[in-house]
Amino acid sequence: MKKKYLFLFLFGLAVTIAKAQTTDTVLMNRMGDFDMATLNSDPYAALLTGEKILPDTAKLEPKIRVNFFAKLAKAYDDVDQDAIATIYYEKVAAAAPDYFVAQRALGYIYNDRAEEIQVKLHTAPKGSPAYNQLLEGYKKAVRKALPYLEKAQACDPDDDTLDLIRTLYMNIHDEQGLSSLSNRLPELAKKCVDLLDDK
Repeated sequence: MKKKYLFLFLFGLAVTIAKAQTTDTVLMNRMGDFDMATLNSDPYAALLTGEKILPDTAKLEPKIRVNFFAKLAKAYDDVDQDAIATIYYEKVAAAAPDYFVAQRALGYIYNDRAEEIQVKLHTAPKGSPAYNQLLEGYKKAVRKALPYLEKAQACDPDDDTLDLIRTLYMNIHDEQGLSSLSNRLPELAKKCVDLLDDK
């Protein structure tokens, strides 16, 4: 009787191991296909494969997962699906706050949202409840964009980004934020990452 239970236990263990290996093999193959699509700058192929990987991201090592999210965010960004790209860029920014590539992407996405509100502001009558609501929404969107833009500017200085940051501070009448910018940028520049490590 014991031999029968031992055989059943070993058989069950073998089946479980085989399934795990099959799942891991499928996942690794998909990761290879995903990486190839991103290397070939094919966002549509990357998204098709990436969406199949998403349910299994918990199985990936943390650094590999963050790298995957960064590439997936870029693929969504490349096909103008900013709302979904933002979700994955935010995950990357939270896990790797010094990775300024994600910071720049988020800064510009949030700035685009601020600009959409700003366009509506120009058509709303000044002083009206709609105008005041839009103005608050604009300020909120700008304040969301600024930290990301500042990190990107600190790590990879660019005249256009710097001009945008200054303009945004002036648009929301934040003189203190603007005047302290030159002190913040060197601090932010102390820790900058331009490539994610997946090892």
